[in-house]
Amino acid sequence: MRKLGVFLICLLLFVFLGPATWADELGDIQKQIDDLQKSLDASKNATVPLEGEVKDLEGQLVSINSRLTGVQREIAQSEDKLKSQKDILARTVRNFYIRSFVDIPLLTLFSSDDASETLKLIAYQQTSSKEDKNTIHGISERISKLAADKKRLASAQEQTKRQSQFLKGEIASAKSFQSEVSGKIAALSARQQELLAAKFASAPVPLLAYTSLGGCSSDIGKSSGFSPRYGFFSLGVPNKTGLNQYGAKGRAEAGQSYEQILQAYFSNIQIADYGTGFNITVNGNNEYGQSFNNESMNIEEYLKHLYEMPASWDSKALQAQAIAARSYALARTNNGQNSIPPNQSGQVAKKELNSQAWIAAVEATSGKVMVQNGNPVSAWYSSTHGGVVLKSGQIGWNDTPWTKQAIDTLSGSAGSISELKSNAFDRQSPWFYCDWGYRSQYNSTAWLKEEEVVDIVNSYILWSLDNSTIAHLSQTDQPTGDTWPADKVRQEIQNKGGSPISSVGSISTPWDGSGISKTITVAGRSFDAQKFKNMFNLRAPANIQIKPSCQPDSALNCSKMYALYDVVRE
Repeated sequence: MRKLGVFLICLLLFVFLGPATWADELGDIQKQIDDLQKSLDASKNATVPLEGEVKDLEGQLVSINSRLTGVQREIAQSEDKLKSQKDILARTVRNFYIRSFVDIPLLTLFSSDDASETLKLIAYQQTSSKEDKNTIHGISERISKLAADKKRLASAQEQTKRQSQFLKGEIASAKSFQSEVSGKIAALSARQQELLAAKFASAPVPLLAYTSLGGCSSDIGKSSGFSPRYGFFSLGVPNKTGLNQYGAKGRAEAGQSYEQILQAYFSNIQIADYGTGFNITVNGNNEYGQSFNNESMNIEEYLKHLYEMPASWDSKALQAQAIAARSYALARTNNGQNSIPPNQSGQVAKKELNSQAWIAAVEATSGKVMVQNGNPVSAWYSSTHGGVVLKSGQIGWNDTPWTKQAIDTLSGSAGSISELKSNAFDRQSPWFYCDWGYRSQYNSTAWLKEEEVVDIVNSYILWSLDNSTIAHLSQTDQPTGDTWPADKVRQEIQNKGGSPISSVGSISTPWDGSGISKTITVAGRSFDAQKFKNMFNLRAPANIQIKPSCQPDSALNCSKMYALYDVVRE
């Protein structure tokens, strides 16, 4: 037991008094996590048998206490029996002597007629007295033995209690240590997640059409310097619910009115004259370094300061956007009772008025709002849906009756991703169909080599066999602590009874018309497309990823951030 205490003290000194390097590199952080985890595991491994020993000791104590109770009860019963037997003996002896002098007169001893009977009586009385004495002796020995047992059990009880208390103290110390180490691991893991997020932020997603943000490109036909090469192309950006801004542009250019545009992206809504007598309070900072300090303005004036869609677009698209923005502002603020931030958390507003074309769209739709049951709807929108529209509940938000699932083409359907690419209303968006990320050594493209794709697939296979291996499956060009290389991943699959792939062969994400990739098929084997996407984002080199991205947890879940993506081989 003393060795355990010394061991724990050494661990504490090593972990908490040793040099703590809070580096920004993932590898350094993972190294710290690994060291802490080893200490934590060692402590837990040492504690488990102690907990079992304490449990055994507690069981022994219960048994000892039970035996002590039984011995004490036997002693009490024996002492009562001894007292009773002593009383019997006393009465026997007393009667014997009384009878010797009263019932058996001395002269009768010399009477030939009575001598025989008298001797029998004396012999009987002597025998009875002797039996009583033997009984008393036996009871006395029993009491003496029970007293010795009681003393021995009491000693064992005290020793067991001391041992149990000592072990409980050691366990409490170990638990405290484990709690502190777990806290440090949690803090480091949070930092690790921040750094993983930096990978995803290096290819930022433009949620709004009014932006100069790039981020993705279609590398089809662009040389990477190796062949064959594989590209993973996403369609659109994450929030595929509500108004599709580039889709609105395409529909307006196809001659649709703002009413037709809004009805294409929302369900069960009416476009009503809701009035203009509302004030909107703007509070916070925008993306342009401007601050609003609870500044209140009439809703129509507020809309003229919004910068959500390029003002150079067709007026019908601008009008649809103005109604969506007015509806969202009223729903978000509860008809002006609450404030709204001037950034992408609310709606992007600037101090200066937008251009005349946007102002004209606001004035042309003055007071018009999308309502359901008489109330403004939260009319979400984003830059590019990728040819599909999803209900709010499908992207991890609360489900709402005014959002819909649809294919955003003139016919309202598509038989393949290729057909979607040809007919989607938002197909002219720079973020409609593209791969994300790049590697400068490969002509700044996001193309992957076959062996890299094989490794990503095998990483997914290994994770499927054993979820705990996720800690070893970070990207290999920026290893984090105990990251396993491709050959180690293959070996681990075999060790666990699985079968790794050795080449890609055919690869595809079948289209089922839902607008969400459900499966990905590689070399004749099918996998969950969304979980594979998350493994891809974790394992793929550099900043290459499939949008939308997230920080995957141990189960590779991402809060329903569904993607529609395609795989291309050149």
